[in-house]
Amino acid sequence: MYNQNSMPESRDDPSRWTLQGHQAAPHNNSFSSSSSSTMTLPQNIFTNPAIQPSTVINLSNSTDVVIGPMTQYQGPVSIYYMDASMQTAAGDSSSNRQDNGSSGRAKSRRLTRNSLLLGVLVLLVLITAIVVLYVELHRSRGEPVSKEIYFGNSYEDGTFPNLGNGHLVIERNQWGASDNTQKLLVPLPHPAPYVLITHIGVQSQPCFNIYKCSIKMRTIQDSAIAEKNLPDIQSNFYVSDEGNIYVGRGWDWANTYANHTLAITFMGDYGRFTPTTKQLEGVQFLLAHAVANRKLEVDYKLVAQNQTKSTKSPGIYVYREIKKWPHFHPCNMEEAGKCGSELGMTAASWNGHQ
Repeated sequence: MYNQNSMPESRDDPSRWTLQGHQAAPHNNSFSSSSSSTMTLPQNIFTNPAIQPSTVINLSNSTDVVIGPMTQYQGPVSIYYMDASMQTAAGDSSSNRQDNGSSGRAKSRRLTRNSLLLGVLVLLVLITAIVVLYVELHRSRGEPVSKEIYFGNSYEDGTFPNLGNGHLVIERNQWGASDNTQKLLVPLPHPAPYVLITHIGVQSQPCFNIYKCSIKMRTIQDSAIAEKNLPDIQSNFYVSDEGNIYVGRGWDWANTYANHTLAITFMGDYGRFTPTTKQLEGVQFLLAHAVANRKLEVDYKLVAQNQTKSTKSPGIYVYREIKKWPHFHPCNMEEAGKCGSELGMTAASWNGHQ
């Protein structure tokens, strides 16, 4: 508070102007708003450089005066006190929320990346599967080198590797036939009019499984080529005691005995051994298959080798059985004609060497 002697009084002193735009009255012991002068401000007070604003403002009998910026709240205001420890805890909580937010965003990014990788992997698998399937469906399939052995009871053409009822057909490559054979020159006519039954003989033991019978087949072939100077094994087919069929010269080439016959050989010496029921049945299944597939005439004639030449083949025990079969032909016996005479065959025709 200034007194009257603090500074000279002058009506032109800007420091004596009140905020209401009136010049302040001289200081007395007490001030009253009524003592304020009603003199108006000079018009050039803010534009006249000669009038310098004072850094001191004197207020008298005034309320609700604020110098500087002011924020007013219209309504109840709550004031909370926060000391240093509470502020630190609040900061830590905020930091944790930020860390949790960062961790959540990182986890979300990883999940998105993993989902994309999984999607790409599934797509690659699908593409690979489609390509493999396309290649398999459009790949040219050549004829198999050899037929497999199947189990069944079908006589349809193309299913010959199985004759039915467990009678297997063992192809040449399956029993291990030699490839170093001479080319066969005489084809077997289809359908053939005659069936010739023989046996191996010469104290030959019957064979009972594919392993041992395959060895016997290779031995027969080696003997035919090396000792008898034949181009290949003698007969068209061989039958084991277990009733399996082993392919010799097959359907398309004449055997070494007679050109117009389908030669079937029992594997063993059946002047000493009795043929088994399975063995006899296997021969009958083979003949039925041949007729069904036009390899034999429907009214073919079945003869034993001992009817065509002086030999013990096919053995007395086999001969006794085949004489009962419906297609047996008693040629060269009693009053019957010569074997093959209706075809112009002679005795020499049954002694082929090919």
